[in-house]
Amino acid sequence: MSKVLVSDPIDQVGIDILSQVAQVDVKTNLSPDELVRTISEYDALMIRSGTRVTQEVIEAGKQLKIIGRAGVGVDNVDVPAATRQGIVVVNSPEGNTIAAAEHALAMMLSLSRHIPEANQSVKNHQWDRKRFMGTEVYKKTLGV
Repeated sequence: MSKVLVSDPIDQVGIDILSQVAQVDVKTNLSPDELVRTISEYDALMIRSGTRVTQEVIEAGKQLKIIGRAGVGVDNVDVPAATRQGIVVVNSPEGNTIAAAEHALAMMLSLSRHIPEANQSVKNHQWDRKRFMGTEVYKKTLGV
């Protein structure tokens, strides 16, 4: 059975899915030296943005076949070094697209309606309704 090292926190659902096809070890907060010493045991490495996968890590990963990035960017992975070693680097560029778009809309609505300030006002027992009427976004052009 293949062995996967998960070196950054990921949701338990992801770990459960990986566990259906591989032995999964979750070892977060490894120092760069610890990662270099540990990676030789694994066929796959699952990361987020906290782990830097350097040329040294890649060269130490004699069994590595794939590096998976749970997220968009792979700027923390030495992709050319991985390619030279025949290691595939993958990411999930659309994994949070809908959530990010919804969050952007929520933030725009929050700002247009002064929600953070109004919330703080209520907490301070100083509600001034006229101050927090806000602006309707209806028929407005908004940009991100």
